[in-house]
Amino acid sequence: MSIIEIRGVVKRFGSITAVAGVDVDIAHGECFGLLGPNGAGKTSLVRMIVGVSPITEGSIMVDGRDITREPRLIKAQLGVVPQEDNLDPDLNVLDNLVTFARYFDIAKEEARQRALTNLQLFELQDRQRAKIEELSGGMKRRLLIARALTNKPMLLVLDEPTVGLDPQTKHLVWRKLRSLKAQGTTLLLCTQNMDEASFLCDRLAIMNEGRIIALGPPQELVRKYGGSQIIEARVRSGERRDLVLSRLGKQGLQWQEIEETIYVFQGDGQVLDQDLLSELVITNQHIPSLEDVFLKLTGRSLKEQ
Repeated sequence: MSIIEIRGVVKRFGSITAVAGVDVDIAHGECFGLLGPNGAGKTSLVRMIVGVSPITEGSIMVDGRDITREPRLIKAQLGVVPQEDNLDPDLNVLDNLVTFARYFDIAKEEARQRALTNLQLFELQDRQRAKIEELSGGMKRRLLIARALTNKPMLLVLDEPTVGLDPQTKHLVWRKLRSLKAQGTTLLLCTQNMDEASFLCDRLAIMNEGRIIALGPPQELVRKYGGSQIIEARVRSGERRDLVLSRLGKQGLQWQEIEETIYVFQGDGQVLDQDLLSELVITNQHIPSLEDVFLKLTGRSLKEQ
């Protein structure tokens, strides 16, 4: 059963189309990831899902409710972890959580108990009286997630939850998110961290230019788009470049060329014949990763946004 149903969703800002017709379902209890370069439409889509940005066209249903018609009821069941820190610097750690509970009409004593429980979950119980300015960046990220759990949300939306964190803190957050998922919380993860997406997500949608261009479990996407091996090479003689690229195509090999480097995606059973190998200087060979798939589908060149 789907907790989120998105049909034909479009988001325009004047003449700019940020989301260009998205259809996707997200199941109860899964961790669903949104990947894409800057400007791909991820944030615009998430902002429509959580009801803070109006939909230009299409519909979004959250737990059977239309986000346009019943935004307050839906928001009451969501937890949102923003990318930017918006904690209250005038309140200590515990009071940030207790005060936030007022938005959900949670009684003060219940709010305190929930706050203490969530601080313990993210190993912040010893810092409950600390000022926000005394916290490290990792502590602030963990506190933002703890705050988002105040209303016991059925859906937790996370925008780059581990950006800027050291490896130890990052893995702590990952373990806690996995634990929440195991308890039945649905996670919607917006990230550019490929390791994070592979570790946490049951399924991924890769977005580019406002559209979903690939959808599925991480390993399935790697198998489908990455092949069994990626060869990075350059042509020995620039004069023979066009001939080499033509021969790659004739052998049924997929390839991309960025500046002087050619990326050849070998599928199972595909090999480069000796004549073709003699034309190339191979600089690297590796098993495909999710990052390789991401770059193949969205482009390896930097795009100005």
